[in-house]
Amino acid sequence: MTKYVFVTGGVLSSVGKGVTTASVALLFKAMGFNVTIVKIDPYLNVDAGTMNPYAHGEVFVTEDGGETDLDIGHYERFLNTNLSKKNNITAGQIYYAVIMKERRGEYLGTTVQIIPHVTNEIKQRIKEVGREHDADIVFVEIGGTVGDIEGLPFLEAARQMKLEEGFNSVAFIHVALVPMLKATGEQKTKPVQHSVQELRRIGIQPDIIVARCEKPLDPEARSKIALFSNVPPEAVVSNHDVTNIYEVPIVLMNQMVHRILANRLALDYREPDLSPWLNFLEKVSKNAKMVKIAMIGKYTKLKDSYISITEAIKHASAYVGVKPALKWLESTDIENGYIDIEKELTDINGALILPGFGKRGTEGKVRAIKYLREHNIPTLGICFGFQLMVIEIARNVIGLSDANSSELDPSTPHPVIDLLPSQKGIDTIGGTMRLGAISIKLYKGRKVYEAYGKEIISERHRHRYGVNMKYIDKLESAGFVVSGVSLDNESIVEFMELNSHILFIGTQSHPEFKSKPLAPSPLYLSFISKASAN
Repeated sequence: MTKYVFVTGGVLSSVGKGVTTASVALLFKAMGFNVTIVKIDPYLNVDAGTMNPYAHGEVFVTEDGGETDLDIGHYERFLNTNLSKKNNITAGQIYYAVIMKERRGEYLGTTVQIIPHVTNEIKQRIKEVGREHDADIVFVEIGGTVGDIEGLPFLEAARQMKLEEGFNSVAFIHVALVPMLKATGEQKTKPVQHSVQELRRIGIQPDIIVARCEKPLDPEARSKIALFSNVPPEAVVSNHDVTNIYEVPIVLMNQMVHRILANRLALDYREPDLSPWLNFLEKVSKNAKMVKIAMIGKYTKLKDSYISITEAIKHASAYVGVKPALKWLESTDIENGYIDIEKELTDINGALILPGFGKRGTEGKVRAIKYLREHNIPTLGICFGFQLMVIEIARNVIGLSDANSSELDPSTPHPVIDLLPSQKGIDTIGGTMRLGAISIKLYKGRKVYEAYGKEIISERHRHRYGVNMKYIDKLESAGFVVSGVSLDNESIVEFMELNSHILFIGTQSHPEFKSKPLAPSPLYLSFISKASAN
């Protein structure tokens, strides 16, 4: 019988539920259990695709084209696996499904209500994910904080599942903040106490409390939390700050979270084999050489907007044998003259032109690209960043001074970037981009082929615009050559590179979405290798 572990959060959002959930799931995978993770987001959006990154961080794309919460990325990286769009459940999906069933007459004769119709839909979807993954354990992270009105139906569904599945089939982990008063150096447990009280008022008694704190939880604070939360002291776990999020599974393992949870779920205890994970951490810890990477984008004030990219850099750096130092440059500030490009880019080893739709900050990126190209600095352009590389070369090398993307300037005389033919006539926004894993054919003899080492690859996508094939001859005559195209449609350019440059590669895909600690992205490996030698 499948077991279910619900992870809830208290006090404030972004407290670390996603990493905690992924870490505990990793421990059980290392014990030999088949696990999967579901992220529940109580917002009414059907998916994360239409959200501004400042509102919710990065939009993570799955193999099957789901535009999901960034925590799905954490899950894939920690578990070294691929998940699907079904692993991210939103309130929008639930209510939409219930309303459509009502319209079709599936509830004919009944009054449609939150209980049982909405809660039944939630439970059904959670169980469906478990069946599709043939999971021994399904971990379910409920987004937001306990007490949020939009999260109540999901907590109620979780409460019901414990009654229906049985005591030993459902467990609860509560993650809450334990702040420290700098004036006294005292860890304050009252926020956790109130958070647990709210959870118990809803009808859920947590089995394990994970205390998020700056420093390891002291014994007095642990005893207080245990007493007022009605859990044993050993089930109050310190999840204190670490220098690297990939250390969290070790922190939790050392406090025997996996043994406590296995006992609670009546599972046979097995010693986890984390040797591959520990080997990765050893690579990270022993690297001393610093490589400075410029991160040029328009959402730099919220680093979570690019979290898969920063993690891909960490993965690649570990295997190359260097330690990355990220220098964030806001492209809007470059555009407005607040940043001196020459001053800021002279001491870097490599640069990433980050993705991000819309006109704001684009000219700042173009200026940065020109400097990087002219000074032979290893440069990688991702999605929209690649498109701006095309625009920069069209303007400054080919001489098409008015070249632009038709997305940014519909009246441009030289639309070197244009709407894909498959996107024309689409009148809805949500979930209609070119999404998910797409096979790509690489050209032998090019730097991209050298990076991947094979002719056919697969990378994930999220875009509507692409390189205009009418300008390919001009671009290639300038030395910016095509190095990869879509396998099923060779008129869609996937990779281009500059012949005369140490590494100046643009890709329409998002290789960072497939990068994992135990399987780093080949393209990011190549980029970091060139940067470390620069």
